[in-house]
Formats: sequence, structure tokens, C-alpha cells
Amino acid sequence: MIFAKAPVPGQVKTRLSPPLTPDEAATLHGSFVLDTLERTKLAASKLKLPIDRYLACAPSSTLVFFQIMEERQSVKLIDQVGDDLGTRMRQAFDSLFVKGYQRVLIVGTDVPSLPLEHYQQALALLETNDLVLGPALDGGYYLIGLKRPVPELFADIPWSTDRVLALTLEKATALGLKTACLPEWRDVDTIDDLQALIEASLLDAKKPKNEQAFSSRTAGALQFIGKKLRSRV
Repeated sequence: MIFAKAPVPGQVKTRLSPPLTPDEAATLHGSFVLDTLERTKLAASKLKLPIDRYLACAPSSTLVFFQIMEERQSVKLIDQVGDDLGTRMRQAFDSLFVKGYQRVLIVGTDVPSLPLEHYQQALALLETNDLVLGPALDGGYYLIGLKRPVPELFADIPWSTDRVLALTLEKATALGLKTACLPEWRDVDTIDDLQALIEASLLDAKKPKNEQAFSSRTAGALQFIGKKLRSRV
């Protein structure tokens, strides 16, 4: 399940504005959403993963952007429900477990170059673990996987802080959950994260095309934004 906000200027990537304009931030976010949809589809096909893909939409799955994604990306839509991220994730897990799924992953859209193998590894780890987490460099996590509802994991967590991962692991230990972690990965929340991603995309562009992790769309957007940022110094 991919958690995504609609790319509406002024409502996404607000911590990047300034120095980005709201339109630039929204364009970048939209590209990240498309990347995540495309890469999860490629992971399912290339790695032969038996998965269904859902797009958890905010503020509403009725928006034209999400309707287009449903049609073009062959993804099922659900709404994010709840006042905070924890409540929305808990509800999303519940909605899929009720449908009979035995392993559910939630991934964000701020990791556009996440290796395809991470999805395969996460599903494999869920065979022998209760909980799988993808640690982010900022102290949060970019992916979470469960085999059953565990609502306690999402209560009393200070979301969008550097304590999210540590407190989640503490809760998991207290609940007796067998937990595994994927390799750390940088998500994109701050301007420093964005600068690091721009540099990574430039290095990625030097690789053979079949080895590149960034889509040409996102690589182009990042290079354009990089030039804009240099001109604003």
C-alpha cells in the first residue's frame, strides 16, 4: 500500500518551501508518487512478487489525479482515514486485513530510488517476523509491514520527529513482536535531504540506463530544481 497525498501546491512538501516555490514542491511530489507507483509495479513484475497494490489517498480518492493513477497504474484506491498519520496507517492496515490479506506493507512516496529488492526482502522477512520496518535516516521509517493488526504500534507516537522509529521499536519489544529491519534509506523531508537526492541523481545518471534507479522524469525534475536552487543562492 502506497501512502500518498495529492500534489496540490501549498499542501505537500511544505518544509521545502522556501526555497522551492509551492508549484515546484508539488511537481516534485507528484513525480515521487508516480515513481513509487511505477517501481512497485516493476518490482511485482520483475521479481515475480504475488502482490496487489493499493494507493491510500489523501485528501480523497475522488480527486482526478488519483483517478488517473488508478486507470494508468492498475492500482486500487482507498481513502486515508484519521486525524494523524498513526490513525491513518492503523485504519489502512485494518481495511486490508479484513479483506483477507496475510502480509501488508505500507510505503511512503519520499523514497523514489528505493531498490526494488527492498520490497522483496520486506515480504520475505514477514514470513518469519511479525513486524518489518524500513528505517529512515531522520529517525522515522519509510516502510512498515505487518501480518496482523497491531493498533498499539500507532498510538502515542510523536509523528514527524526523530523519535518515531525508536518508540515504535520499544512498543514492538513490549508487545513481544518479532521484528526485522531493512537497510536504512534517506527520505526527502528537508532541503538537505533534497540536496542529497539531487547529488545522487547526478551520479545515477552516469550509470548504464538499465542500472539507473531514478526515472528520467524525476532525474530531470531534480536537475531543474538544482539549477533553480543555485540561482537563488
